[in-house]
Amino acid sequence: MKISISVDLGDGAYTVTTNLFTIVAWERKYKSKSSDLAKGIGMEDLAFLAYEASKQAGVTVPAVFDDFVKKVQEMSVVDSTEERPTIEAPSGGD
Repeated sequence: MKISISVDLGDGAYTVTTNLFTIVAWERKYKSKSSDLAKGIGMEDLAFLAYEASKQAGVTVPAVFDDFVKKVQEMSVVDSTEERPTIEAPSGGD
């Protein structure tokens, strides 16, 4: 699952995208499964994913998560996609 998140910490918006490491970090912290995100994502969940994805992308963020949240001026999901391998349909070949 990849989620692209637009974040503005007061000095211009930037976009980050989650990866497997980010999702696993979220699962560990909140003791939930990534499939739970499909039921609805809370602002704290979104902020944590943005925080971890920002660190992964080399964006300078506060060392403490709560300090990051205090700086967020605006945040929104730009795009989310779940990676699912496609299964080729059988052909009706003669």
